[in-house]
Amino acid sequence: MRSGLRIPVPGDKSVSHRALLFGALAVGETRITGLLGAEDVGRTAQAVRQLGAAVHEAGHEVVVTGGPWHDAGAIDCGNSGTTARLLLGALAPRAGATLSGDASLSRRPMRRVLGPLGRMGGQFDGGPTLPVAVRRAAMVGAEIVAEVASAQVKSAVLLAGLGAAGQTTYVEPMATRDHTERMLTGMGAPLRVVASAGGTRISISAGPIHGVRLTVPGDVSSAAFWMVAAAIHPGVSVTLTGVGLNPTRTGVLDVLRRMGARVEVEARGGIEPVGDVTVTGAGLRGTRIGGAEVPTLIDELPILAIAAAFAEGETVVTDAAELRVKESDRVAAVVEGLRATGGDADARPDGFVVRGGQLRGGHVLTHGDHRIAMAFSIAGLAAPITVDETASIATSYPGFLATLARVRGDG
Repeated sequence: MRSGLRIPVPGDKSVSHRALLFGALAVGETRITGLLGAEDVGRTAQAVRQLGAAVHEAGHEVVVTGGPWHDAGAIDCGNSGTTARLLLGALAPRAGATLSGDASLSRRPMRRVLGPLGRMGGQFDGGPTLPVAVRRAAMVGAEIVAEVASAQVKSAVLLAGLGAAGQTTYVEPMATRDHTERMLTGMGAPLRVVASAGGTRISISAGPIHGVRLTVPGDVSSAAFWMVAAAIHPGVSVTLTGVGLNPTRTGVLDVLRRMGARVEVEARGGIEPVGDVTVTGAGLRGTRIGGAEVPTLIDELPILAIAAAFAEGETVVTDAAELRVKESDRVAAVVEGLRATGGDADARPDGFVVRGGQLRGGHVLTHGDHRIAMAFSIAGLAAPITVDETASIATSYPGFLATLARVRGDG
């Protein structure tokens, strides 16, 4: 693996979805720089076009012009859970549509969104998985206490609350990524956040939001693959440039530090803070990941399992049952992949255990999951490992394979 590389990563997927969707709800133009050009984000762009927004490219920007929504008929969310879950909340007080998805998305749970929205007066046909038909309804604000730590559920409730009578309050015992709160506040939404020892209360009332200029930071979840690539090669350094450093997303940095990698951050401010992150590999040691840390790195757990496989000692992941209902059952997929390549790992109901050492090599089934495909491709930098497909990677990181070739020094 080459050392000293500076690697830009694509725009943050979570922020990109929200920029398009909130821009479509806003009065006026929202001009977006750095939007992720991946299949999942394209599903959100197509959905808001169907609902009445205009979306076009203007130089290096994507311009979204919002306006009143109209019924849209069928909306195909593809493999994008964020598109589906956020749209359920955005649609409920505003327009009707039937949301569907591919085979993987159609197995993922929607009840966690439909239940809270139903308590606010939302009207739906179908469920608990896609397809779901949304019928426009007169929504009424309510207090919703989170049953799972999910930024998607929170965002759906807040978007419905923005179009509901009275006040809606979402109570989070455990903090999740706060891109929605930051962006809605920046667009003028009547939103208030009160944090206490017992959790966080996020309140919103009906009102307009207004178009703004938004810069999408580099996706820390995409950057994490290259961070681990360096971490498992002692003495090798890589610098990820322009990475989002939202504190609700940076748990991966803390874990890599605990494991023994050297992590240096040069931060810059902003609504969504960004900066450059340099990771230098070292002899890694196992660690424990659980509790409130899990929502800050849930998408990074597959690649952290690769770091654990090359570490000395045991790494234990708990409180991560959410991994079971991602694009694949990521607990099962990670453990299966590690065992197939000579690793020592066991599944638990809410996580996994990895006993470090070295991977010998082998062939891994990705189960069509982009993060499994990328994680074991990174492992292939240190052992002769292949994956059964890489097409799924396009859902989140279309340039991954080209960057991987650069990191390997091909050509």
